[in-house]
Amino acid sequence: MIASEFNNRRQQLMEQVGHNNIAIIASASVRTRNRDVDYPFRQDSDFYYLTGFNEADALAVFIPGRKQGEYILFCQEFDEKKALWEGAHAGLEGATQDYGADDSFPIDDLNDILPGLLENKNKVFYPMGRDSDLDHHLMEWISLIRSQTRSGINAPGELVSLEHILHEMRLIKSPAEIKLLQKAIDVSAKGHIRAMQRCKPGRYEYQIEGEMVHEFIDHGLRAVAYPSIVAGGDNACILHYTENKAILKEGDLLLIDAGAECDHYAADITRTFPVNGVFSSEQKLLYNLVLDAQLAAMQEIKVNTPWNKAHEASVEVLTRGLVELGLLQGEISTLITDEAYKIFYMHRIGHWLGMDVHDVGDYKINDEWRVLEPGMVLTIEPGLYIPEDCATVDEKWRGIGIRIEDDVLVTEQGYQVLSHAIPKTIAEIEAIMQ
Repeated sequence: MIASEFNNRRQQLMEQVGHNNIAIIASASVRTRNRDVDYPFRQDSDFYYLTGFNEADALAVFIPGRKQGEYILFCQEFDEKKALWEGAHAGLEGATQDYGADDSFPIDDLNDILPGLLENKNKVFYPMGRDSDLDHHLMEWISLIRSQTRSGINAPGELVSLEHILHEMRLIKSPAEIKLLQKAIDVSAKGHIRAMQRCKPGRYEYQIEGEMVHEFIDHGLRAVAYPSIVAGGDNACILHYTENKAILKEGDLLLIDAGAECDHYAADITRTFPVNGVFSSEQKLLYNLVLDAQLAAMQEIKVNTPWNKAHEASVEVLTRGLVELGLLQGEISTLITDEAYKIFYMHRIGHWLGMDVHDVGDYKINDEWRVLEPGMVLTIEPGLYIPEDCATVDEKWRGIGIRIEDDVLVTEQGYQVLSHAIPKTIAEIEAIMQ
C-alpha cells in the first residue's frame, strides 16, 4: 500500500473529526502465548488502516488544524539491541520519514505529552471501551487537565466513538484495497484447487489443510485470515469446526472454508467437494440446490438494493428445494415465515469482507437494512447442514454438510465475483479432481 493511500485516509478522518477536536487510537499489543513465547504479532486493523505502521506499543494522534503538524505518532525509540535480536524497527526518525507522521515522540513520554495535546479540545474521538488501558489513561489525562481549570485550561467535554467514522470509511474499498483483496483471493484459489487435487480417502483433514497452507506460503502469504475449517463428512455440519484431525472417508464430502491474508486484507472462500472425486446422487441434489441459492442471491447484488435481499433470495430457493426433496413439508410461504428452514440453514447469507474477515460496517441504518454501494465487498455463502443424528429426514441425506462461499465486489454495473477462479459446478469439480 502506497503512502498516499494512508495520508488520504487520515485527511478524510480529520475532516470528519473537525477543528478543536482530537482523535486517538492505539496499536495492538504483543500477546504472550506461553512463558517467554509470544503469539505472532498482528496489527490492529483500524490502527493500520490509518497509519500503515506495523509495530506494537504505538499510539496515533490526529489534531485537525494543528500548526505544528496534524498527525503525531508515539512509538518505541530505535534500539540497536532490539534490532539485533528482533530485526529492524522504525524508531522516531522512521515514524516521520517512512510513515508520514508530522511529529513523533517516545511512547514512554506519553503521559508527559498527551495531556497537553488534549488541552482546550472540545471532543475526543477514540475507540471507546475497546482498549481498557487507553480508557484508563484517557480518564487520568482528562482529570489532570480539569485540575488546571483555574489557569484557564479546559478539558474536553465530550468523548465520541471513533469507530462510527472509521468503520464507515473502511466499508467502501479503494482500488488499492481491492487489489490487495484480489491477491489474497487469487492465492487462496490456488490453495483450494490444490486441496481438491490432493484429496483422497484415507488422508487426514489436517493434511489437506497443510496442502492449502503450503500454497499460501509458496506465494508469499504467511498468514491465514482465520483458522481454517477442513471438515469431512458429518464434521461439515459443525459451522466453525477447526479441529481438522479426522480421517477422510470414501463417500463423504469435504467442506473447506479457508483464506489467506495479504497485507492485512482477508480472503474468505468455501468449497465443498467429494473426498473420492465423484458426487453421489443425493450429494448432487443438495449441492446443486445450494449452488442455485447462491446464484439467486448474487442476482440481488446491485447498487441501491437492500443488504437483506440476497439473504431472502437464498431462503426462498433453499426452502422450495427442501420441500421438493421431501426434507420439509408444508406451504413454502408459511415455512419461510416460521423459519422452518433454519433446521438446515441456520446462518445468514454473508458478511462484509476487508481487513477483518468479518469486516466492520453497520448492516442497518436507522433500523432499516442499508443499501449496497459501489466498493463494498461481501461474501455470499448459503449452506445446508444435515447432521448424522437428524432423525426427521431419511438416512440417505444424513451426514451431509455443504457451503459454497464466494467473495463479491459491488460495482456500478452490479457485482464482480472476485473468487471466480475456483471451480464450483459439479462438472468442474469432478473434472479437476480427476
